[in-house]
Amino acid sequence: MAAVTLAAKRRRAALRTAAFLSPWLIGFAVFFAYPLLSTVYFSFMRYDGFVPPTWSGGKNWTYVFAHYPLFWPALRNTLWLVVVMVSLRVVFGLGIGLLITRIKTGAGVFRTLFYLPYLAPPVAATMAFAFLLNPGTGPVDSILEGLGLPAPGWFNDPDWSKPALTLLALWGIGDLMVIFMAALLDVPTEQYEAAELDGASALQRFRWVTLPNIAPIVMFAVVTGVIQTMQYYTQPLIAGKVASGVIQGAGTQFQPGYPDKSTLTLPQLVYNLGFQTFDYGSACVVALVLFVLSMAFTALLMRRRGGLIQAGD
Repeated sequence: MAAVTLAAKRRRAALRTAAFLSPWLIGFAVFFAYPLLSTVYFSFMRYDGFVPPTWSGGKNWTYVFAHYPLFWPALRNTLWLVVVMVSLRVVFGLGIGLLITRIKTGAGVFRTLFYLPYLAPPVAATMAFAFLLNPGTGPVDSILEGLGLPAPGWFNDPDWSKPALTLLALWGIGDLMVIFMAALLDVPTEQYEAAELDGASALQRFRWVTLPNIAPIVMFAVVTGVIQTMQYYTQPLIAGKVASGVIQGAGTQFQPGYPDKSTLTLPQLVYNLGFQTFDYGSACVVALVLFVLSMAFTALLMRRRGGLIQAGD
């Protein structure tokens, strides 16, 4: 009898736990598990959205990896942006946060000036940058030429298009600045005072006091930056359109990647394959590649987080 009562209590506890977890479980099933399984399923199907899907085996995978000419340039560009753009955003955001927390007068003004660009809509900000960096009429190249410096082609030059996108990302650094400022202000002042009494320089205080305390925030910024960059779509597409002079109207299509596929990213391929050529199977393949890359980067960073947290040991 006691065993039956104990089993009944365990069942009730399990049901109660499941009831509390049910909102999350339903959301996980509807918004993550089902879309992911559907993407895997359609990646092996021939489907254009109009006729019922038919089994195609690995033809979609073979087409994307071996015959689709835009896949590898888009993959290289996406990885470049993940490595370079995310790294520079984290370093620049941390640097601005450190600078503003050290300012005694006018910190609020500088904080506002650095945060305001982050509020600009992505399309408007990208169009403004494309006009400012226009090699023919933009004021940036005019100033560089006036100083006797070389004037890059920016969004019209394949070698400078991704650095130009990185400058755009650094301009809107306000989100990371605020996050790092909050973390820096939480570092105990007693640790700084103890380090100063021990004769530690500013660089040593940053290495042995600041960095270990804000390491979790740095890891958060890197992981979220990688995920966001894996979804990088609007800015490179708008920059390519503006720089190429294409005015897209009804019934027209724009091949992304201008100039010379240098601004092409994997999310653009998902849209291009799925909603312009109606090749949903191949679009699902590219989406799964994005998912695997995001998970791989995140897993690698989470495994390495111990080294960052123990940087001062």
